[in-house]
Amino acid sequence: MGGGPVIPLTLARVAEITGGRLHGEPDAVVTGEVVIDSRRAGPGGLFAAVPGERADGHDFAPAAVAAGAVAVLATRPVPVPSVLVADVPAALAALARFVVDSLPAVTIAGITGSSGKTTAKDLAAQLIERLGPTIAPAGSFNNEFGHPLTVLRADSSTRYLVLELSARGPGHIAYLCGIAPPRYGAVLNVGHAHAGEFGSLDQVARAKGELVEALPAGGAAILNADDPRVLAMARTRGSSPSASRRTNPLRRTRSSRRSRRRMCGWTTSGDRPSSC
Repeated sequence: MGGGPVIPLTLARVAEITGGRLHGEPDAVVTGEVVIDSRRAGPGGLFAAVPGERADGHDFAPAAVAAGAVAVLATRPVPVPSVLVADVPAALAALARFVVDSLPAVTIAGITGSSGKTTAKDLAAQLIERLGPTIAPAGSFNNEFGHPLTVLRADSSTRYLVLELSARGPGHIAYLCGIAPPRYGAVLNVGHAHAGEFGSLDQVARAKGELVEALPAGGAAILNADDPRVLAMARTRGSSPSASRRTNPLRRTRSSRRSRRRMCGWTTSGDRPSSC
């Protein structure tokens, strides 16, 4: 699940993609990791300066460049080479989308749910890695920062992206899907973990269902059939009873002698498999 450097980009290209203003050498090339922690900045990298509650990344711009970063993605002037943008998360998203569009052979899978996302993502990535070079988030890198930073680890050798998607409100998962459009989406459950932020479990379900809605024609959703709110997502793309059935549904599996969970595979235009 390791990640190589980003696809090499000149600072001029970074500025073009992000709509930023370049202050530095336009031909300098970013060949290393994109980071938001200056302590992780390294040779050829790009440091994204983000204001925090207790510290402002802009204050660490010189240290990041001293550690080898080519430049800093910033929202205000810094005394080192930089690309000034209006919004750093949006700039990271634009760079990540550029990388995805530059890698048409990459297959993207998204995983969401109120609980279990990180474990499911880790297990899925370990299995998929057997098929080819795979990138997955470190830990719970699943928000507007971690998501694009994970995508930006992909390079020309990457074949699979296994991504974890979180939401703190409506539209968040749809936004993340816009950065790296998934072909496959798994929704694990709809629980009370974020119900207070959303207002109700139905609102949580709508937010998680944005992953299913983002899948393309011919994509596939993997839904927990034991969770009624998740199972209902099979209809979010307007499937009708006459729609064609998927010919290779996932079979029922037993996680233990005392409990079992059914997971059903759905095409984005298909009906529920009769065996689920």
